Amino acid sequence: MCPELNAGPNLGDDVIYSGTVAAAMEGRHLGFPALAVSLDGHKHYDTAAAVTCSILRALCKEPLRTGRILNINVPDLPLDQIKGIRVTRCGTRHPADQVIPQQDPRGNTLYWIGPPGGKCDAGPGTDFAAVDEGYVSITPLHVDLTAHSAQDVVSDWLNSVGVGTQW
Repeated sequence: MCPELNAGPNLGDDVIYSGTVAAAMEGRHLGFPALAVSLDGHKHYDTAAAVTCSILRALCKEPLRTGRILNINVPDLPLDQIKGIRVTRCGTRHPADQVIPQQDPRGNTLYWIGPPGGKCDAGPGTDFAAVDEGYVSITPLHVDLTAHSAQDVVSDWLNSVGVGTQW
């Protein structure tokens, strides 16, 4: 399942907020191979379409049975300038610089967050680095957001501060 071709990147922390990634997750829940495809810009949609079609043909020829979502970011370049594909991990961004309060028609305060912060962890192996260097980035994503390595730390902390033994 490929819900759309997203205008703009879904790099690093963007995947947490992305409607494109969320739609691909729904496809994954339904048992379909799922792609979340984004163009890092607004010009070369033909490049992103060609890359997507190539990956879809490969999936038809030999299904990838990982149960994962493939988050695909395509550089905004002509197809003949794409250097290849890299399998990457998500980088991270700095927090957004602005939070803009506004009133909705009913008088409630809404907060617009953005634009996205700059790159924080964008080194080798990240989706940011691949796209910046002219490569298509493919990051396998899974749904379990549990920080498994922190479970014991949180459990020990709760015990040490007495949370759960008295309210």
